[in-house]
Amino acid sequence: MSAEATQDIEAYATRALAELEAVLDQKALEAWYRAHLSPSGTVTALRKQIGSLPPEQRKPFGARVNTAANGLKEAFERQKGVVEKLELERAIRREAVDVTLPSRPLPVGGLHPITTAIREIERVFNGMGFETFESPHAELDELNFELLNMPPAHPARDMQDTFYISECAVLRTHTSPGQIRAMRKYAPGPLRVILPGRCYRHEQVTPRSEMQFHQVEGLMVGPRVRLSDLKGVLLACARQVFGKDQQIRLRGSYFPFTEPSVEADIRCTLCGGEGCRVCKHTGWLEIAGAGLVHPTVLRNGGYDPSVVRGIAFGMGVERSFMLLHGITDIRHFFQNDLRFLRQFR
Repeated sequence: MSAEATQDIEAYATRALAELEAVLDQKALEAWYRAHLSPSGTVTALRKQIGSLPPEQRKPFGARVNTAANGLKEAFERQKGVVEKLELERAIRREAVDVTLPSRPLPVGGLHPITTAIREIERVFNGMGFETFESPHAELDELNFELLNMPPAHPARDMQDTFYISECAVLRTHTSPGQIRAMRKYAPGPLRVILPGRCYRHEQVTPRSEMQFHQVEGLMVGPRVRLSDLKGVLLACARQVFGKDQQIRLRGSYFPFTEPSVEADIRCTLCGGEGCRVCKHTGWLEIAGAGLVHPTVLRNGGYDPSVVRGIAFGMGVERSFMLLHGITDIRHFFQNDLRFLRQFR
């Protein structure tokens, strides 16, 4: 075999190795393999030339071709490992997550303003020793009316037209049925509870009234309970909810389940008692109905009215919230308008 043919094979191998060193990605590596080591590549073409050579030149020529081919295969395997490592590094960089960056903000909901108001009222009364007592939304007529001193023909029932589930069961018109349940649980011992929850009445929906609303009712029973305790409890609540300088007054009223009965007012939160349209220029706003628990109700709850007395009060949550924030339409609380609700999130 001529020295020129040997030099051509060595020069080809040198060029091929130089090309291989410049390969840095999988696509270029596959192209190099097809050009040199595949069945249609240059090494295969060189091997096909062996049969056309004189017999004495075939063996040395074939040996040179095989040496070059083996060198190229070894170099290919090494470069294949290098390319795979580079591809992996590039993939890691491309898919990496920078944990030092802040995460994408997730939408966060919030409590309904009435839920927030009830929890705040609970916090105030829990701090004064009142336990939160839950009672059912669906009540027997007996518990909702009769045991609260409102027999079937009592005119006070006309003010609490409600939704009847059956002849003897209703959606509660106030949280007061919980008073009977609480007294029957704790009698004859003293008790101090609040009863928050939703109430229902068959009323025309207007800016000032809804068919559903929330109340928080309070009840305290003991041997030395007096009307002055009622005023002290309501004053403490008003000052924690509406401001430390808030004032309170009690006016005579009537409720079937208390005797005597009073209405509790606070100084107008908008005009500070000067008089405005909201308070009808009186300087006062009504927040609760209250009084000493009627002896009949005490007996129905399992207490002896000659031994113990009780105070009871009930306030509308929506009404208190509206006074606190200057809201004029109660329907906003139940229309699920996020523009309104998000203001109190």
